[in-house]
Amino acid sequence: MKLSVLIPAYNEIRTIADILRKVTEVDLEKEIIIVDDFSTDGTREFLQELLKNEGLLTAQDGRPQVKIPELKVVFQERNQGKGAAINAGLKQLAGDVLIIQDADLEYDPQEYHKLLAPILSGSADVVYGSRFMGGSPHRILFFWHSIGNKILTFISNIFTNLNLTDMETCYKMIRREVIDQITIHERRFGIEPEITAKIAKLGVRVFEVGISYYGRTFDEGKKISWRDGIRTIYCIFRYNLFP
Repeated sequence: MKLSVLIPAYNEIRTIADILRKVTEVDLEKEIIIVDDFSTDGTREFLQELLKNEGLLTAQDGRPQVKIPELKVVFQERNQGKGAAINAGLKQLAGDVLIIQDADLEYDPQEYHKLLAPILSGSADVVYGSRFMGGSPHRILFFWHSIGNKILTFISNIFTNLNLTDMETCYKMIRREVIDQITIHERRFGIEPEITAKIAKLGVRVFEVGISYYGRTFDEGKKISWRDGIRTIYCIFRYNLFP
């Protein structure tokens, strides 16, 4: 079973090489699709050079060269947001299962195996990686962010009738047959409630597993804001109540 790892990236020059190494090191058959959302900090140039080098990540900080075996890169002509970047990446999809991987280092690619297990066993069509269940390591950061996530998940659950603990998680592993039935309209972080609402309407088998979480601060590059929380509430109503 081939895994498609879709990485939307915007101004992630500090972490893009590290996350590509981590994803490449995961022992699974996979393709990596990166969508640069018109970065201005050097990320775009880094990816262009990576393509010239045929996916070869040069040695760095004592680490050896790494060759990305199957790499696709899409360059957006203007900054449009995470949802738009994911839409562009979906057009390049060739795998049997999709996972979206943020270009920062908040989520650990070594946990792909954990999310993939219920799909490989034939039990699940979609697996959410929850930051709020299980005994995996979690960096302690923002109290009100965690409360906000739980409130948004609760409201989403009311409409979807799913008992998720982390609707907003980046790690959603989705079978190809399911993602092919979903059209994403949101351009920013509203994609999370949108995808969740559309998955619920399909009536597919949804599982949840606990994952680790290495969150970052705003100084370290975190981009989500309170405005995205307001948009999320709108999206919960929009995509659950209307076609």
